[in-house]
Parts: sequence; C-alpha cells; structure tokens
Amino acid sequence: MTPVSLISLDLAQSGDLAIIFNIWCWAVLGGGALATLAVKAIINKSLSWTTDIELNIPLAGIGSVKITPNREVVQIAHKAWTEIITRKVGLKFDKNDDVLVEVYDSWHEIFSELRSLIRDIPASQLKNENTKKLVDTLIKVLNLGLRPHLTKYQAKFRRWYEKQIINKKITLSPQEIQKKYPGYDDLVDDLLKINEQLVAYAVELKKLV
Repeated sequence: MTPVSLISLDLAQSGDLAIIFNIWCWAVLGGGALATLAVKAIINKSLSWTTDIELNIPLAGIGSVKITPNREVVQIAHKAWTEIITRKVGLKFDKNDDVLVEVYDSWHEIFSELRSLIRDIPASQLKNENTKKLVDTLIKVLNLGLRPHLTKYQAKFRRWYEKQIINKKITLSPQEIQKKYPGYDDLVDDLLKINEQLVAYAVELKKLV
C-alpha cells in the first residue's frame, strides 16, 4: 500500500512551487485528535466525584466521617487498603492457630508502611479538605488504634516469649507456649478488639477505592 502524504509539492505552470494539502488525510487526523480528546474527557470525568461517602470507623473512636473522593483520596485509600489486607493485620486473629509474635510483626510492618505513606503525601495535597480527612483517619489509626496496645502488651510479651523458646526443656508449639503467658486472656481480648476494628477499617477504605 502506497503511503498517502499529508502535504505534497508540485511545480505550477508558471514555474512557481505549489504546496498541496491532502484534505482527506488532515480530516482523518483531525478526527483522531478529537476522539483522543473525547476519551481523555471521559476519563477525567470518571475521576471526578461529587457525592460524599460515609465511612463508619469504630477504631480509635473515629466514628462517622464523610469524604468526597478525589484523585489523591482514591490513591491514598487504595495504598492503605492494599497494605492492610495483604498482611496478617487485615485478617481475623485465630486464637488456636495464629502466633502472637507474627501478628505483632505484621502490626509493626503496617505501622511503618502507613507512616511512610502519610509522610510521602505532598503538603500541597493536604490543603484539600477531603484528602486531609482521610489522612487524619490514618494518623488516628496509628496513634490511637495500634500504638496503645503495642505499648501496653507487645514488649512485655516478646520478652517473656523469647525466654520460653530458648528453654530447651520446652517442647510445646508456639501456640501452646503463648497461652501460658500471664495475662494472656487480657492481651488476646484487647488484640481481638483492635484486630476486628482494623479489618472493618479496611472495608471502609475500600468504599473510597
């Protein structure tokens, strides 16, 4: 197939050089450009929201929060939601099979990842009220949700647990060992409460994605 030129040159009878525009080719190109602009407009429109989404977050006493999504809100919510649901912190704690030190490792990981996510958000984006609302919930989840339990229970339990596992006379499984921890029931009750609220928080974040 012979390519069609957009512009051709021809020598007129007067001897002057004439420039000839291929109207049909330019029409096709113009139509393609318009189609591209139309697609971009549709995409931009799909990324615009005008309706509030109500989040009900029991964790950290946050309660009900109404957020109108924007691009930044969707991106931040998606990252936070992904971090939570892909770790143990986003799964319901199983008293029979889960190992507490592994759960605490997961809590530390999510704490670090969410803190990094918050830190990396440009300050200019926080000028938007809805973006700031979402970030505020993330900060409260860390400082008022995870931190109090970790401060009260985690270090003491780890210290006790490490002493138990280095005792060669103990042949129990990690799950059996941890149940012998003094105050185990109180620790697990509090952990379960926070864990259930974190799982619920992930569900609420999904509404913004």
